[in-house]
Amino acid sequence: MKVEKIKKTGNKYKIVFSDNTVLKTYDDVIINNGLLYNHEIDSEILNKLNIDTNYYDIYYKTINYITRKLRSEKEVNQFIDKNDVSNKDKEEVIRKLKEIGLINDINFVKAYVSDRINLSNDGPLKIRKSLLEHDISSDIIDDAIDNIDNNLIIDKLSKLINKKINSSKYSGYVLKQKILNDFINLGYNKELIIEVYESLDTKKDDLLKKEYEKLYKKLSLKYSGKELQNKIKNKLYQKGFTMDEINNI
Repeated sequence: MKVEKIKKTGNKYKIVFSDNTVLKTYDDVIINNGLLYNHEIDSEILNKLNIDTNYYDIYYKTINYITRKLRSEKEVNQFIDKNDVSNKDKEEVIRKLKEIGLINDINFVKAYVSDRINLSNDGPLKIRKSLLEHDISSDIIDDAIDNIDNNLIIDKLSKLINKKINSSKYSGYVLKQKILNDFINLGYNKELIIEVYESLDTKKDDLLKKEYEKLYKKLSLKYSGKELQNKIKNKLYQKGFTMDEINNI
């Protein structure tokens, strides 16, 4: 059989044979099988062309899967398993992708930790648990978790807890327990949650006290008794304090 024409179509090449059969394949297959120089092929070579094309189909499909989003080796294995691929081809694809750095669990863990810290509400313990599901060595995971800037965690936790305090209908012990449970479930250390919460709670109490004294000093010149009390309450409520906090002061 003779190769009549080789034409590029998209990211593939179309090979037209003398019997009018067509094979769409890749430049790797054409070069590896010497089709640029040898235009005469037999059934054995044709069979090899088909085998090689199937291999590069999954190879480039897997590259596309990884380049859309960085993947762990386990995810890549699962992706390849969903396709009709021989163990030999699968092992070769994995080997080659590791060789060129597209499969690298150390880089995957670093990127994963960075994304979850910066783009989600998850804490280090939840992130660690999620990474273990990728069957990655705990040493690699712990190294990445340990390298997270602690100030970044505290700043993130402070903002989240402060938001929770300001939007909650609870206060006092109930609020503290709710925040503790919520943020433990999100993967933060219990002692750090308590430390951040008490720091924010103290600041809020100090702020409330200052606001109350300022309003009292100003409004007591014009109002007194129950009317004064209600005016102060309304002003404090408008500033974002809860009624429980206002009633306590």
